Amino acid sequence: MTEQTSRPWWQDALIYQLYIRSFADSNGDGVGDIAGIRSRLGHIASLGVDAIWLNPCYPSPQHDHGYDVANYFDIHGEYGTLEDFDEMLAEAAEHNIKILMDLVPGHCSIDHRWFIAALASPPGSPERARFYFRDGKGENGSEPPNNWQSAFGGPAWTRINEDENDGQWYMHTFAREQPDLDHTNADVQQLFDDIFTFWFDRGVEGFRVDAVAGVGKHPDLPDQPPVGDDAGVLDVTWINPYLAFRPEGHDIWRRFRTSVENYVDAHPERELMMVAEAYAVRRPEIIKAFTEPDQFQQMFSFDLMMTPWEKTSIERAMLDPIAILRETGVAPAWTLNNHDIQRVVTRLGRADAHVPESWTNNNLSLSRADVDLELGERRARAMAALIFALPGSLYLYQGEEIGLPEVFDIPDDRREDPVFDRTNGEEIGRDGCRVPLPWTNDAATSYGFSTPQADGSVDGPWLPQPAGWGERSLDSVEAIENSTLDVYRTLGQMRSAHAVTQPQDAEPVEFGAGLVGVRRGSLVVIVNSTMAPIELDMTHEALGGAELVFTSEPGVATAPGTIPANATIWFTT
Repeated sequence: MTEQTSRPWWQDALIYQLYIRSFADSNGDGVGDIAGIRSRLGHIASLGVDAIWLNPCYPSPQHDHGYDVANYFDIHGEYGTLEDFDEMLAEAAEHNIKILMDLVPGHCSIDHRWFIAALASPPGSPERARFYFRDGKGENGSEPPNNWQSAFGGPAWTRINEDENDGQWYMHTFAREQPDLDHTNADVQQLFDDIFTFWFDRGVEGFRVDAVAGVGKHPDLPDQPPVGDDAGVLDVTWINPYLAFRPEGHDIWRRFRTSVENYVDAHPERELMMVAEAYAVRRPEIIKAFTEPDQFQQMFSFDLMMTPWEKTSIERAMLDPIAILRETGVAPAWTLNNHDIQRVVTRLGRADAHVPESWTNNNLSLSRADVDLELGERRARAMAALIFALPGSLYLYQGEEIGLPEVFDIPDDRREDPVFDRTNGEEIGRDGCRVPLPWTNDAATSYGFSTPQADGSVDGPWLPQPAGWGERSLDSVEAIENSTLDVYRTLGQMRSAHAVTQPQDAEPVEFGAGLVGVRRGSLVVIVNSTMAPIELDMTHEALGGAELVFTSEPGVATAPGTIPANATIWFTT
């Protein structure tokens, strides 16, 4: 946050999402870790970020890579210790970088001590009351309690103690290894109060709260109404009116907000926040409901992340979040990438600019053969230049600053995402955006991802890196003039100098066919969504006295007043 604004830090923050397993490996075991993060803090700081969001780093059996939490009060052994975490937090503070954690409220792991106790306890016991255990239907309870489907494919129920004829099943909105927690239970409520206190005491400044859509269920758990045959696996889950975006969930978020505010009351020097994650694209009523003053400070606006490369779609994707900002004062949390979606370079590299309808965009219809990566990287830079200028906070995902594409060439037997297994390979899953980062062109160290062990050896990375991955490494990109990395670093500086100093508002400006225009105070941003350069009308009222201060294609020479194809430019007036 800059000194020119008195807004809460998170309203203007530039935040770097860090997937620990794939960021940097300090001990050569093929898995990223906290010490690896510390070794690369200088790179993160070079982007001008205000905070790092860590994907789950709690102890976990890693059935869903950290989103199956076995203990909310410690660090996963492969990543380090609490002492390592504290040292990282302190070193990040030296770079003026805050730390956000990932909170998983909807479920825990089958290895959590509560669930182990529940399996060992009888139906109706207090141990089972922390979860959704229900009697099955049919003879001897052989059928699931209802017809709900998991977001990862298959039924949302797994039977327990079948040989003992227990008759009960437990609910899991995601994988079977992730039993859902019942937040009407007092023990569960106290657990999350304690989680907030524990991590805030360590110096964490906020939480990204995972998958809020499915937390809170209809108390009777009735069967879901029929859906069309064309509904995808994830669609079936998130259109279930008894599971998704339930009013019961808002009671949970009010308790969470109360926990945060109570902590701030006792520590008034702290400015803490929560940002909600749910795919509510073009559903502004949902975002407004989740960001009422007694719930989340922010909710992700995925509209631009999900839009195809087309003028009208890009314009529409900006309208709802900005309208909410004007109406409620809630600043959007923008992003173009995350660990659940194919990378923007790949998504925007399709000649037809189409984005598949699935919210993760991980279906097989988007194959490598469809993608022009050079075009995709150019469009990704242009979209980044737009989103860096908009009011609100902005979340980057590790590797996007060096233009990494999606990795498709992962053998089936090396895929880790439970989506792949639960859908029998119909959905390829999210592994392709989670491949360990390349830092150098040295294949012997997994392209600089791993620091060798004492004997000089390096274990293979937990997910395989493609051949030639080093050509896309940080070292390789840094040697290229006007690279995507150069653009991102410049954007970080330009955002601080020209964007966050402006009012928390923006308005569309029409510049003609194929051009997307936005004005934010004295900053005017124009995107050329076409395949040809366009000469601007510099007599346009929005460009009176305008000075060109940035282009997403600094290496492309054009005539004055001309915007290159698939590019974004900034003017100040």
